[in-house]
Amino acid sequence: MNPPRIVVVGAGHVGLYAALRLSKKLNRNRAEVVVIDPVPHMTYQPFLPEAAAGNISPRHAVVPLRRELKKCRIVSGEVTRVEHARKTVTVQPIDGPAYEMEYDHIIVAPGSVSRTLPIPGLSDMGIGLKTIGEAIYLRNHILDRLDVAAVTPDEEVRKASLNFVFVGGGFAGIEALAEMQDVVADALKYYPELDPKEVHFILVEATNRILPEVGPEMGAYTARQLAARGVDLRLSTFLESCVDGRIVLSDGDSFRAETLVWTAGVKPSPMIEQTDLPKGPRGHVNCLPTLQVASLEGEVWEGAWSAGDCAQVPDLTNPGGWCSPSAQHAVRQAKVLADNIAQVILGGAPKEYRHKHVGGVAGLGINKGVAHVYGVKVKGYPAWLMHRFYHVSRIPSFNRKVRVLADWVLAFLLKRETVALGQLHHPREEFTEVTPPVDMPAAKKVGAGSR
Repeated sequence: MNPPRIVVVGAGHVGLYAALRLSKKLNRNRAEVVVIDPVPHMTYQPFLPEAAAGNISPRHAVVPLRRELKKCRIVSGEVTRVEHARKTVTVQPIDGPAYEMEYDHIIVAPGSVSRTLPIPGLSDMGIGLKTIGEAIYLRNHILDRLDVAAVTPDEEVRKASLNFVFVGGGFAGIEALAEMQDVVADALKYYPELDPKEVHFILVEATNRILPEVGPEMGAYTARQLAARGVDLRLSTFLESCVDGRIVLSDGDSFRAETLVWTAGVKPSPMIEQTDLPKGPRGHVNCLPTLQVASLEGEVWEGAWSAGDCAQVPDLTNPGGWCSPSAQHAVRQAKVLADNIAQVILGGAPKEYRHKHVGGVAGLGINKGVAHVYGVKVKGYPAWLMHRFYHVSRIPSFNRKVRVLADWVLAFLLKRETVALGQLHHPREEFTEVTPPVDMPAAKKVGAGSR
């Protein structure tokens, strides 16, 4: 008799941590753990701003699945459908036809995607910060804009190149803006053609506060610090349009910019719509505190589990509320979820997830930060150290911890790298320019004559 199969959809914080814990608690005779994800790594998203800034290598902000999950079966592909009524998933591999896979238990954890709005021009101009590819692109793009501004004779192009707009005042937006402002400040030392006063970082936030995760006092402190650094804060303001680089804001201002970073919240992965699992009013998979998928009436769907950004999990420390879509909850939920599945397979009963949100830490560039943890408010250099030590302790694997620490040490001892590698995004461009198209008969003749 084959052991029960546990299919893990998605290898983010929930997927990787749950699969890793399951593979340690249940040997191959007890269960087969299959992890399905279109990319071969887990991205530690809190490190994306630092990867974009060049403080750490982009490769060190991701965890290779095959190295970390040695006891699991890794499937490089995308789950296009989940039919829990039949206990099957449809897998579209990187190459080849789609196929179905049966399971006994499923962990639905595809995570979240950027929550965008139907704003004219946003799909053409905006860039998110949810993947390592976006972080690499953002760094190269911003440094490339400095090169453009330094040589163009067109004053309008120069101004647009030096306007950097960030939409969203949460962790991702504030940390990315602060880090990239530091990058530009360092890079300008090598651009005598540019005056630092020409560079403008603009933060657009729909509410009247930033960094709500660290509380109103620390959020206000952050706003004052950013304003002192020259950041143009536009609170209670919406982006109305960005067609052809023309930024139009709800406060009536309009200007040109060539950089628009969108970090205004997240929503469940669209993959959730391709399942027959019950969903809450916001499109999340509905769960009980045990992380079991359940109907809105509370009926358990045996063998279905979910957690993280795509799940609606009751917050037992805040009756009537839901767990926030944060890495703090995701990592802890993954542990409870894995333990519960193991208990069910071994004949036990699942336990409820209960964790009081302890606060948050945010980096505001080198040597700058804010923190509100267990009611204690910290700012400046101590908060920055807390931010770094917390996240290096949370990134999976000893290998990645050492590499990140090494990156930080080298960045401290040596000057920051401020070179753009924009060719990464179009690697075949030069080759195709010098390779003329050849018709097939001619190609065969050339091939035959070269033997």
